Amino acid sequence: MNIETTPLLSVQSLGKDYGGKIGCTDVSFDLWPGEVLGIVGESGSGKTTLLNCLSAQFEPSRGKVVYDTRVDGPRNIFDMSESERRLLMRTDWGLVRQNPRDGLRLGVSAGANVGERLMAIGARNYGEIRGVASEWLEKVEIDTNRIDDRPTTFSGGMQQRLQIARNLVTNPRLMFMDEPTGGLDVSVQARLLDLLRGLVTRLGLSAIVVTHDLAVARLLAHRLMVMKDGRVVEQGLTDQVLDDPQHAYTQLLVSSILQP
Repeated sequence: MNIETTPLLSVQSLGKDYGGKIGCTDVSFDLWPGEVLGIVGESGSGKTTLLNCLSAQFEPSRGKVVYDTRVDGPRNIFDMSESERRLLMRTDWGLVRQNPRDGLRLGVSAGANVGERLMAIGARNYGEIRGVASEWLEKVEIDTNRIDDRPTTFSGGMQQRLQIARNLVTNPRLMFMDEPTGGLDVSVQARLLDLLRGLVTRLGLSAIVVTHDLAVARLLAHRLMVMKDGRVVEQGLTDQVLDDPQHAYTQLLVSSILQP
């Protein structure tokens, strides 16, 4: 049996300050291949700041984010050049934003949104690109007859599924998801979560999911980190943290969703 001995992502004493204000501080964890980590907390807890540092949207004030690259092995992403980080985002990483309109090109077709990421890594055959885009629309449950329609004609749930297809088409190893079901109604959320869980399992993806919704965390994440005031106050297996919370803040979070 092949046992992984190197984390896919190793976060070491990470911190981000905004002037005199702490965005997040002293965050350390390892993420393993095929693992999904949920980061939960109230608005202002630091979870989105942390995600932005992990995905190289922000440069941290201190600490390291070490990624196990396919070619060179573990590297601190902030020691990479800007072009190396951009290539990582186009190939090995994906970023699903809360508002899908922020992660899509609204002026081009659904097929072009998916195909553009393939072109960014060197694909040039139009027929092949369109064929792969069509396959991915099917995988995220969008009718392939809509391939030439623009995302502005899609519902919010369809836009989010299109954003997922756009990210997954290059077979990334790591997905960052920022409130992936935020703003969607309950029935659309359930369908999207079911789709996401199936894709993550089938593709063996690692993922970091930021959410304020503990039900989303329970459904998607193997492991959970709870943040408050920029710090991790509790972490562990998801069911363990949610069923037997140890920190007073986690107990408050869990009890708040159980109130009638």
